Parts: sequence; structure tokens; C-alpha cells
Amino acid sequence: MTRKDQGLRDELLALLPADLSAVSLTWIEERLSARGVSASRRTLQRHLGALESAGRVVREGRSVAITYRLAQPAAADATGLVLSEAGRAVLNLVLQPVIAKRPVTYSQDFLDGYIPNQTFYLPETMRSQLHDMGRTGDSTRPAGTHLRDVIGRLMIDLSWASSKLEGNSYSRLDTENLIRFGAAAEGKDLIYAQMILNHKAAIELIAEAPDEVGYDSYTFLNLHALLSENLLADPSASGRLRRRPVDIGGSVYTPLAIPQRIEANFHTLLDKASQIDDPFETSFFLMVHIPYLQPFEDVNKRVSRLGANIPLIKNNLSPLSFIDMPEETYFRGTQAVYEFNRTELLADVYLAAYERSCQRYAAIVKSLPEPDPLRLRYRDAIRAMVRDFVVEGHANISDYVAAGTDPGVLTQIQEIVDTEVASLHEGNALRFGIRRRQFEAWKVRKGG
Repeated sequence: MTRKDQGLRDELLALLPADLSAVSLTWIEERLSARGVSASRRTLQRHLGALESAGRVVREGRSVAITYRLAQPAAADATGLVLSEAGRAVLNLVLQPVIAKRPVTYSQDFLDGYIPNQTFYLPETMRSQLHDMGRTGDSTRPAGTHLRDVIGRLMIDLSWASSKLEGNSYSRLDTENLIRFGAAAEGKDLIYAQMILNHKAAIELIAEAPDEVGYDSYTFLNLHALLSENLLADPSASGRLRRRPVDIGGSVYTPLAIPQRIEANFHTLLDKASQIDDPFETSFFLMVHIPYLQPFEDVNKRVSRLGANIPLIKNNLSPLSFIDMPEETYFRGTQAVYEFNRTELLADVYLAAYERSCQRYAAIVKSLPEPDPLRLRYRDAIRAMVRDFVVEGHANISDYVAAGTDPGVLTQIQEIVDTEVASLHEGNALRFGIRRRQFEAWKVRKGG
């Protein structure tokens, strides 16, 4: 947005009555003219529309009777989450008794009408705020660099928080013990442990090779397969698109039931996601449209929550862990998408949840020790040597480090590799690109 555009929007906000009374476009034109500000009616409508999308201005009435007023100050819901005026209005819509709502089915226009980089579910001001919060340093660093800084904490946080949204009764400490030590909580259903371990596996899929993970069916079908492992009544439905009808409990929304349309729309939504430039808009788009389409028999929201992290991780933005997510408002925001195709309430939840995640991981990064420059410089060589030693049984340093490297440096690299091999365990093997079966085979070979 140009400085001139911003100046006109500031003029409009200053002009609208502070008592929140509504005024016509003609009234606005006359006052602007008196101030010496010149703008066409179409330009004013465009900027007032942008302010409306940002939650700063409210448009009322229809046709020639349209009026504008300042939005009321943001209000908080019962959880303390600050809602925009649009979010509050959507919440009131959703809270209507079921008997007062009209049953609805999948709206093809909702997906088809979204034009990447022209349509935005997240207002410009919100996207700017999210970028300010999520920035982690040099954006030119390889994809996933920031994720590697916080992966240990994120794996526990995201596995716990996302599972908790599905009714999982594990505490965060239970989750940590399960992920780090393989200790299932006593007295808890095994399904809860399975759900958390599935999240861990899905996060590892994204973390292992962020450059190879994308907005394609291969990625999202595999995410579903990992998240749904051993949790579906029909095991063959894991990693496959839905071929039977499903219901949404407590909602008047009925998803698509025709397999051919489900498949076509699944590919369309992923294609549109791949075209969106802004990573936060991509992230939110996936959170909106995957649950709305319900492409899988179950586990759709879990897939959307993991998928929403892909554009953030690929752009080295702080991840979204969903920790401290206001659960009731999250479900109401998703319900609003189902029943009214309204995204404002879910956007408020997304912003609040992301702010909390950023605060958490900023504190983690600040507490990290200064990286070893030698390890950083020869990181790829060290990883390759450890992997090849485990998988192939040998690794000659001359094959991985440029000829002419200082002998003292070679000695230090070899010492690092020896230390890493000696401390290798199932909890860090994937970091070196070592698959589970490769690690298990190596353990057998070395007798332990």
C-alpha cells in the first residue's frame, strides 16, 4: 500500500463520527472536499471496503442506502480472547439454536470464488501483524532452519495441543514422557498414546525434509496416513480420500458425498494453496478448506493443523503449536466456516493462537547457546558422515570435506562425528536422515 493510500485511509478514520453513528458516502465526500481532499467515489468505496475487511469500519444498509461507521472497540469472548467486531458477529450467528439454522451442503462457490493473491481471508493489517510476530531472522536461510532450533519443544507442544483439541486426556507432562521416553501414561486409553505418537511422526515428516514437503496430494495423503495410523475403523482408509458420506456432529452442515467431486476439489484447494504468495494466508486457507471439504473419513482437522505449519516452516517463520488455543472458540470458528462460509471468527482465533506460539518459541530461541561455528559450517558433511557410518558401515572424511582443509579442522570434524555416533539413539537418528529400520539394523550389528 502506498503512502498516499494510507493517508486517505487515515483521513477516513479520522472523519467518521467518534460516537459510532453511521453516515452516507455523500456525507463523507462533502467533508473530505471541505478538507481539501480529492478522491473519486470508486476510490473511496475501495478504501472503505479495505477498512471494513480490516475490522476498522462497519458498512450497513444496501444499495443507495449504504452507510458507514467506525467499528466498536474489540470485545473479548468468555475465554478472554479478543474478538473483532466481525468475529463477534459471526460468533452470534453460530450460537443460534440449531432449530433456527437452515441445513446447508458444500458450497462449490466458496472454493471456486477464492482467487489466490486477490481474495484474502486474513486482512492486510492482520497479515502484517502476523509477519511481525513470526519473523525469526534471515529469511534466506534454508527452509526449516528455525524449526530445527525449536523442534524438541514443538514436537511435544503440537502433539499435545492438537490431540487435546480432539478430546485427548493426556497432560503435557504425559505427552513429554511418551515422546521422549516411550512411557505411556497409566490408566489412559491406548488410543490417546497412539494419537500423540501419530502427531510426532507427522511432525518428523515435515521437519526431515521441508523442501520436499509441499501443497500436493502426496504430502497431504501421507500426513493423513501418519495421523490416522491405527485410529480408523477401516484401516484401508488411512492415506486415502473419502469414498463414503460423513456427518458433522452438532452442525447443520453436510459435506460432499460424491467421491469424484471430493477428489477434484481436493486437488483444486491444494493447487490454490500452492499459488498463494503470503505464507500466513496459505496457512489459514488450508485450515479453512480442508475441514470444510472433509476429504478424509476422519482426522481432517488434524491434517489441517499440521498442514497449516508447512508454509510457516518453509519460510522460516515461527511455527503454530496451537498451545493455549481457546478450544470452544476454535470449534465455533470452524463451525462458522461449515454453516455460513464465514472466516472472521476463525481468523481471530488463528491470530491469538499464533501470538501465544511466537511468545513461547521466541523465549526458547533466546535461551539457546551460541551455535558452534565449526558444526554450523560443516553441518551437511557431519550429517552425511554419521548417516553413512550407520547405514553403509564406513565413512572416510576425505569423501565429505574439500581437499586441502586444515588437518586440525579435519581432526575436530572427526571428533564431532565420533561423538554423534556414540550418542546416537532412536530419538535423534532421524536428524541424520537415518530411517527407523536402518537404525534398528545398526543396533543389531553393533550388538545393542
